[in-house]
Amino acid sequence: MSESRKKLKLEELGRISVESYKSSEKTPLIIVLDNIRSLNNIGSVFRTSDAFRIEKIYLCGITATPPHRDIHKTALGATESVDWEYVEDTTDLLLRLNEDGVDTYAIEQAEDSIMLNNFQPSATNKTAIIMGNEVEGVQQEVIYACKGVIEIPQIGTKHSLNISVCTGVVVWDLYTKLLK
Repeated sequence: MSESRKKLKLEELGRISVESYKSSEKTPLIIVLDNIRSLNNIGSVFRTSDAFRIEKIYLCGITATPPHRDIHKTALGATESVDWEYVEDTTDLLLRLNEDGVDTYAIEQAEDSIMLNNFQPSATNKTAIIMGNEVEGVQQEVIYACKGVIEIPQIGTKHSLNISVCTGVVVWDLYTKLLK
């Protein structure tokens, strides 16, 4: 057995402080949470966003906002590092983002969707991904307001992924494509 695979301790990870995070360059990705009801899912999205230095999270509709004990339970402090804003109406937000030159994409199963493995984010524009409600998905009017729809290819028997898992898959994919 090799001792070179020793698990690292937290102090060996070399993570930056919240202050350094706030002033560091961000990945040009924005996450929009459209009526997410699970506080644990919201916290998980914050934690994923921190891991990949996502620019901002927009919490829309019924999506709860920090501070909240159940968000904190899964965010583990990421609500302090990741910029976020509450906007009541998702469609209004998307119209504003579109006007600002942000490429907006619903993450959904829809006609004319682009499979995630075939999608290439813009090298010049920021990209916003819209994650939908755990039961209903992204609202149809929100889909209409987006530049397009990205779909995660799935080959199993279930119809969808949990929103926090889905966000992690999409963020990781876009992050690696933006690094090229």
